[in-house]
Amino acid sequence: MSEIENQPCPFCGENKCTLQEDEIEIPYFGRVFVFSMDCSACHTKKSDVEPAEIKTPARYTLEVNGEDDLSIKIVKSGEATIKIPHVITIEAGPASDGYVTNVEGLLERVRKVIQSAAENEDDESAKKKAKNLLKKLSKVLVGREPIKIIIEDQTGNSAIISDKAKKSNL
Repeated sequence: MSEIENQPCPFCGENKCTLQEDEIEIPYFGRVFVFSMDCSACHTKKSDVEPAEIKTPARYTLEVNGEDDLSIKIVKSGEATIKIPHVITIEAGPASDGYVTNVEGLLERVRKVIQSAAENEDDESAKKKAKNLLKKLSKVLVGREPIKIIIEDQTGNSAIISDKAKKSNL
């Protein structure tokens, strides 16, 4: 892993940004570069994953049906959109991070987004909806309720690494 410290932060301008780059091999996916930026001044963190080879735009769909599915690996680039029907859509954008995780890690990230939104919501109806979504996610995380996860990536740099995942071109 290569690391460069005390670089200017693109957000706050302070020379307190650490940049890291690592190349790893992910089974069934190939070689990828993992980039990260961490500023100790403004606490901004940014990361992304890029494959070493050019990929075709793709959509991955996974039906999560039990606890065994929670360990399925997910590679998400900063350009990917995540859709969990009837729960949330997380669009790609300039602030979107790339990462390598598993289904459980992805659902925990989604849970945090919903919790944060609920805490900042004044509308009681929206709070109740968030509470119901959190209950649903809790059931999925203990294998008591199925859920579908869709990842769409125009760059083809994302993947759900499992024989259960269905891949199609965009």
